[in-house]
Amino acid sequence: MRDRRFFLTRDDTMRASINRPPTPDAEDDGEQEPTLQEIINIKLIESGEKEKLKELLRERLIECGWKDEIKALCRDYARKKGRKNVTVDDLVHVITPRGRAAVPDSVKAELVQRIRSFLVSATL
Repeated sequence: MRDRRFFLTRDDTMRASINRPPTPDAEDDGEQEPTLQEIINIKLIESGEKEKLKELLRERLIECGWKDEIKALCRDYARKKGRKNVTVDDLVHVITPRGRAAVPDSVKAELVQRIRSFLVSATL
């Protein structure tokens, strides 16, 4: 419940006033500075490097059999629960942690190296 107070206007009539939180300072009105992660993401997108990295990731995951492994996990889960009882949200919730854990370290290392190389060349 708001605290109401009354005040006199210029023509001496009573009006109700509602206590409101203070208005933000002018310096608070500006947008926050983007984080380092956001800046890197923007640079990756603008340069087209993000799409290249995604394509490289797709290729490496197919080459190492990760895609087939995840597909098999999804099929097994659907069989156990019954195909009509499984939603995409169920699959995402159950399979995502296992899928992330199953990405080979060599693939992760290659992507990290490519991102580092990009950052070095982008800052020069």
